[in-house]
Amino acid sequence: MEYWEEINKKLKPWIDTDLNKTVVDLFAGCGGLSLGFEANGFKTIGYEMDEQATNTYNKNLIGECFNEKLTIETIYPKADIVIGGPPCQPFSVGGKQLGLKDSRDGFPIFLSAIRQLDPEVLLFENVRGMLYKNKWYLKEVIEELESLGYYINYALLNAVNYEVPQNRERVIVIGSKQKINLPKKVNRKVTAGQALGELAFQYGEDSKFFTESMDRYVANYEKASKCINPRDLYLDRPARTLTCRNLAGATGDMHRVRLKDGRRRRITVREAARLQSFPDWFEFSGTETHQYNQIGNAVAPNFAYHLALNIKRYLMDEVENHYTITENEQLKLFENEAVYQSR
Repeated sequence: MEYWEEINKKLKPWIDTDLNKTVVDLFAGCGGLSLGFEANGFKTIGYEMDEQATNTYNKNLIGECFNEKLTIETIYPKADIVIGGPPCQPFSVGGKQLGLKDSRDGFPIFLSAIRQLDPEVLLFENVRGMLYKNKWYLKEVIEELESLGYYINYALLNAVNYEVPQNRERVIVIGSKQKINLPKKVNRKVTAGQALGELAFQYGEDSKFFTESMDRYVANYEKASKCINPRDLYLDRPARTLTCRNLAGATGDMHRVRLKDGRRRRITVREAARLQSFPDWFEFSGTETHQYNQIGNAVAPNFAYHLALNIKRYLMDEVENHYTITENEQLKLFENEAVYQSR
């Protein structure tokens, strides 16, 4: 089975009535993180202020996403798990490190949801810088969560170690009332070529090719940045990190395929989605730029799947006295259960 065929089958929403757990996803974006949880049978409820991302979530997932701007006063429905990617703004303005006192920061909102819902498990993701120059702030957030009775585990994880065809490092923080571990690495690397398949060699009249001036710009960019290898997409290895910037703009760093005749072609929305491990049936709303931005901002769904599976094992272990399930058993479940009805 090709990688994209596996993803199309594996990452399908369903509700596990035996598990019966509800997840609230804060700052949910287009639903990449929620998709990983729904593919494990969790029910999700999302909150996202971007209208097009909200539309994408509601078009593809079973759970409902509410298009609203969250505050510390927001009231949430009952939930067993709280997840999300809180926007982290307090580090970039004139050296004023306000931390949890910064009104533009998403963590006070995330913490208020934890206080209100008192979930069994919490999980959030953030950029790698939170573990280095801004570790003081991560420590502040963790101390607050520990004061609420949670055991916290965190690490810098790379999605490439969880069957995503892309090097994408993120800080993952997980907490529970009993100690919970982070998921172990999966001993499998997926290349960009395995993810894209024939898409990499297909193009139509609407394909966006680099002009001569763009090629000159790229050559100057690579020379100035002392780039040893061109920033083209190499099909024999995982892709470099996808961002809004290198999908929707920024010629010098743009993700592109170099054809055999030497021309460079900007990758399409569907190619970007595959590199981010979105299944082909997942449809994005809005303009092309909206769609690129949703993909660049998303948690890679297959990475989210492994995070959610880890939490599911923890919860089932609590409920069913050390219940465990192997990866092969999980794949058999995908093949045997008709759990998803196309809408």
